[in-house]
This record gives sequence, structure tokens and C-alpha cells, in this order.
Amino acid sequence: MSGVQQRQVNDDEDGMRLDRWFATHFPQLGFGRLQKLIRNGEVKVDKAKVKTDSRVSAGQTVRIPPIDDPDFVKPVQLDNRDAEFLRSLILYEDEDIYVFNKPHGLAVQGGSGQTRHLDGMLKSLPNKKGEPPRLVHRLDRDTSGCLVVAKTKQAASHFGNVFRSRSARKIYWAIVAGNPHPQQGEISCFLARQSTDDGEQMVVVRNGAPNAQHSLSYYSTTDTASKRFAWVTLKPVTGRTHQLRVHMAQLGTPIIGDPRYFNIENWQGAPGLAEGLHLHARRIAIPLRNGKRLDISAPLPPHMRASFETLGFDPDRYDVSGDPEDGV
Repeated sequence: MSGVQQRQVNDDEDGMRLDRWFATHFPQLGFGRLQKLIRNGEVKVDKAKVKTDSRVSAGQTVRIPPIDDPDFVKPVQLDNRDAEFLRSLILYEDEDIYVFNKPHGLAVQGGSGQTRHLDGMLKSLPNKKGEPPRLVHRLDRDTSGCLVVAKTKQAASHFGNVFRSRSARKIYWAIVAGNPHPQQGEISCFLARQSTDDGEQMVVVRNGAPNAQHSLSYYSTTDTASKRFAWVTLKPVTGRTHQLRVHMAQLGTPIIGDPRYFNIENWQGAPGLAEGLHLHARRIAIPLRNGKRLDISAPLPPHMRASFETLGFDPDRYDVSGDPEDGV
């Protein structure tokens, strides 16, 4: 391939992130190289500059610069070890999707300093057309649990719409410092990104502030260990970056092990308490393309199960069947 190309976005690609669109059409192109092309303005959509997380719409035209330089474009190589590892994470699979139990500490996508991530490993599980599966939502690197990945363009379009329309119902478990007051309720505020010395984080801002986005979560205290710790069940309504982590910190009960939103300078832990972020995407319920509804749960990661045992919380005591729309 040589020269500049102009490609139109198909109907089944409507709403797809630009980086995922490139991963579909040019799987050999590395994420870092794509970022550089976008930063330099060499990639455009309808003649306008874009970002890697911009979403494309059906009918738009994507400008693709020459990307046949062998130093930048490497042949796709299937990694059997990655494929075996991903298969070990499968909670559910059908012709459209995988639901993985994402481990704590594994990044979903590449970024600064990230050389191993789930999105990159997905190339080891191509579909019948040789296309890699596609992410339709995200989890933070240190958040574990249910992650939905589409196998085809059509499935990615369907499930992308499911998550954008908030038809997916998600339940998270967390261990927090202190006891929430009141024991259950909602957290509603506006969030915006803020640059810090060690990257970006989300901060609470007033309505109308630049780049402010509304966020809403419901929470309920499931169990407590004296007044020092609580097991909290969370249901995010919106899906902002770091939403649950910011919300629990805003409530005054930050999630333990959170390196960004929990000031641990004067905080005393407990003997036997495991290290790491204690936030787990426990359960997800989504409508499938055949009209049925999938409701799946992920077991706790080892570090959270150890902390549950230390604090006397029983993860098997509470029935997770039923409809998460009924509340948390």
C-alpha cells in the first residue's frame, strides 16, 4: 500500500472509536505509530483533526496517510500463549462476544509505559475472517472483573450501542475505608480531567465548568468491619473515567488500595489486608442480539478474596441472581 487513502465509515462501524477502526482495517499498525500519525495531523476525519478516542460516524471519510514503512508496520503474529491466557479468562462465549474476567493489574489498552495489554493480546483470537475481537467498554488497569469483547463488526456495533444507551447493567464490589453515611444512596456530580505530575485524574467540578461531564452512581453498604472498613456494592449509571473511585472518595470513604484518589499518608491498614485497588466488576447484564439477556458474574480476584477473609466478609453469602435493575 502506498499513497494517501480515503475510506468511508460503514454503517456497522457507526460509533466506533477511531483507534478501534484502525485496528480493524490496519491490524498491522501499532498503537504508538497511530498516535504519532494522529498527533501530527496526518489522520483526519471529514478533513478535521481528531484524537485516538474520537468516535466515527457512518458515512464519514477517514484520511489514511501512507503507512507501508516496514519500520512502523509489522506483520501480525499470533501468540499461542496469549490465546491460551485469554481463554483461561473466559466467563462466557457465544458467536458474538466473549466475557472475560479481567485480572487486576492488566491494562485493557496500551498507553504510556504499557507494553502488555488485553487489546494487544486480542489479536491472538481472530474470528473466521481473521479480524481481532473488539473492545466495547473499558475497565481501569487495576479494576478486575467482567469485560465484554465483541467478535465481529456487527456485534461491536450492537454492544457499543448497548453501553452508550446505558442498557448494560453493571454491579461492582469494593472495600472502602470507613462506613458510608447514609448506608445507601446516590452520588451525583460533574467530573472533568485535570493534569497532574503523574498523569491525569478526574476531579469534581461545578456544572458548566470546561469539559464537565455529569456522573451518577448508586451505592449500598453490604457489610461492615467495625467502623474502619465496609464492603460496598456499586451501580454506575453513567460511565465516566474513574467514576466509582472518585465517587467513593467524594463520599469520604475511598476505595482501599487506590493510588490516585486515596491519601494513605496517615491511614492505618489492618494486618492481613492485601495490597492493590479493591474494586471488582462483579456482575454484568446485557441484551444479546438474539433478544435474550445475559447475566454473568465474575469471582473475586485473589487479593480481594484475601481481604474479604481478613475482614470477615463472606462473598458467597449474598445471592447475585435476579435483575440488577432492581437496585444495589
